Amino acid sequence: MLTGKRILLIVSGGIAAFKSLELIRRLRERGASVRCVLTEAGAKFVTPLSLQALSEDRVYSDMFSLTDESEMGHIQLSRDADLLVMAPATADLLARMAAGLADDLAATVLLATDKPVLVAPAMNVRMWTHAATVANVETLRRRGVHFVGPNDGAMACNEFGPGRMSEPAEILSAIESVLVPREQPLAGKRAVVTSGPTREAIDPVRYISNHSSGKQGHAIASALAALGAQVTLVSGPVALGDPPGLRTVRVDSADQMLAACLAAGRIDIAVCAAAVADWKAARPTAAKLKKKAGAAPPTLELALNPDILATLAKPGPQRPALVVGFAAETENLVANAIDKRRRKGCDWIVANDVSPASGTFGGERNTVHLISAAGVESWPTLSKDDVAMRLAGRVALHFSQPTKAEAAE
Repeated sequence: MLTGKRILLIVSGGIAAFKSLELIRRLRERGASVRCVLTEAGAKFVTPLSLQALSEDRVYSDMFSLTDESEMGHIQLSRDADLLVMAPATADLLARMAAGLADDLAATVLLATDKPVLVAPAMNVRMWTHAATVANVETLRRRGVHFVGPNDGAMACNEFGPGRMSEPAEILSAIESVLVPREQPLAGKRAVVTSGPTREAIDPVRYISNHSSGKQGHAIASALAALGAQVTLVSGPVALGDPPGLRTVRVDSADQMLAACLAAGRIDIAVCAAAVADWKAARPTAAKLKKKAGAAPPTLELALNPDILATLAKPGPQRPALVVGFAAETENLVANAIDKRRRKGCDWIVANDVSPASGTFGGERNTVHLISAAGVESWPTLSKDDVAMRLAGRVALHFSQPTKAEAAE
């Protein structure tokens, strides 16, 4: 599948660098050519000779090589490849990428390239979950950098959690997904995905909302679009950029979100991943409510918000062929989700634990259960992107299967 493809592999410093040797071997087996950039820290873990022997090409590491730079070598390296792969990708190099630094050959090549970039992070779990790394990763994702992993597992520092570099087979699969045109089993299908929280105004200043970041909903919209669906993403207020390749409608309230979903017209797939506020202020005020010394707090009368999931799942000619809801629960997760699927009339429910200890709201990983008429399917803890890709794959599989009418013919 990779015959004739040119990979520039950047090997940075980390104990996982030894996996880069296996990755080179597998890439060569599939017909790709591999050229390596080895950072100074990376050379503490693998040798230039090892990389050169496996890639059968020279290894680059010196930013100021007179021979290479006489021909603007860093520019040529960045342009000659079909894909740049950084494995392992350390917290330091991710930070320098996000900041646009060019202080060594690896960082300069990454800044100078106009080709796709795939990174395989590897670092201590505390470094991966640190706010600085989270922000850097989000910045790079918005710029179109592809990520694979990291995985959960034991680390060389004797800690456990997300931070292990993906295995060579996983990285190879990610490389193929970037370079090899994917089948588009959802081509011709129209989808609406809701994402993020809603904000229900109390007055012009205050509102009712929740902690949803929108990361899972946005990832699902992108995954469906990658499989060929024409996607409208209806997003509540989030700090995320609009995903490329689809239409995004930004809203604030549940009423606006429902109106945007209905305005999308006839759709085949609805995925209601947004954390819609159940209630809103019955009578939001036009002016800010003022706190008065000695006076009791004002009484806030609540009214029910529209039920977007139940509305879209209502039987009739306009009902999408597949309606998927989300059940964000803090207790009795599966039982509550099964009940919600029955009450709302949707086809599937994706149930996830959003209790504070789970780290789901605002986090990078999710543990979900897919509930359908066939039963409960529990998935392992995955990144939100991986959850989205797996769900999109299930949607594609659903539409590839014959209907009851077709099967009866």
